[in-house]
Amino acid sequence: MYVIRETFTAKPGMASKLAKLLREVSSDQKQMKTRVLTDVVGPFNTVVMETEVENLEEHGRRMKEHMEKTNVGERMKGYTELYVSGRREIYQVVV
Repeated sequence: MYVIRETFTAKPGMASKLAKLLREVSSDQKQMKTRVLTDVVGPFNTVVMETEVENLEEHGRRMKEHMEKTNVGERMKGYTELYVSGRREIYQVVV
């Protein structure tokens, strides 16, 4: 199993808007366990989206299918204007 963590530093005043958008779009993918987090302590304006998947091929396939849906691109239009920087980390879960 893998945890994919995408961390964004939102522009001031945009963290809640970015978090809401990520939550709405990720809720379409019921087959993937995803959660959206915001900072309580730490760097201000941090929004994290974590997704758990069994393997990376599955994640790639599901993301491609998700992005091919006609309304996803429209809903995500302009989301890059909500954040300053971002990064993706992929962790393998040790069992």
